[in-house]
Amino acid sequence: MPLIDYFCIMKFISWNVNGLRAIVSKGFDDIFASFGADFFCVQEIKLQEGQISLDYEGYHPFYNYAERKGYSGTAVFTRHQPMSVSRGIGMDKHDTEGRVLTLEYEGFYLVNVYVPNSQSELARLDYRMEWEADFLDYLKRLDAVKPVIMCGDLNVAHQEIDLANPKSNRRNPGFTDEERSCMTRLLDSGFVDSFRFLFPDKTGAYSWWSYRGRAREKNVGWRIDYFIVSERLAEKILDATIHPDVTGSDHCPVSVELDL
Repeated sequence: MPLIDYFCIMKFISWNVNGLRAIVSKGFDDIFASFGADFFCVQEIKLQEGQISLDYEGYHPFYNYAERKGYSGTAVFTRHQPMSVSRGIGMDKHDTEGRVLTLEYEGFYLVNVYVPNSQSELARLDYRMEWEADFLDYLKRLDAVKPVIMCGDLNVAHQEIDLANPKSNRRNPGFTDEERSCMTRLLDSGFVDSFRFLFPDKTGAYSWWSYRGRAREKNVGWRIDYFIVSERLAEKILDATIHPDVTGSDHCPVSVELDL
């Protein structure tokens, strides 16, 4: 496939599918086709090599599997053959869970990420802080070479506007001061939250809902799925959308369109 025409509008989708095999049984093929995306990134695929075969015409599939069976993992389906593909961030302590998949193109890096959850009673918060520092260093190294388009489930609601009940969720996983500070540090390091760039004050915009208490029906949710881009791409953001009507997972897809 030829190199990307860098004077075109490109559509990127990101979705934590909470099990790729499970979502395929819930209409994923039709959802995938309906978006017509240039890049379709998924997280929490929960499978190993050979456990699924998805063949979407015109798309190249790339996977990063976790060593632990039925856990974590990421994948990208792209219309555009990359120059290179890398799995992980080059650190053994972080790279066994299939959380980062990077595709390199002539004009940008695409980084698909599933950030570790701090877990109940913040049992994994200390590790999460190590991850955040090392992952930010990784992004900054990429950004020094060419612009970065990073997407995925970042497992943090950055500001109070990004979840329905901020007061009652203080110190809960995904809304600790530590996790939120890491997101602030990321954005202060030369990156932009594409959704808030276009819609700084929009409320009720969430991408994850608990399965309990009819949370999705009531829109009692969190915005924890993002497209983050290098600052020098900010003016190329044409649209950033959350798709709550797309079901099948406890997350919904998010998308961005860039004039590249």
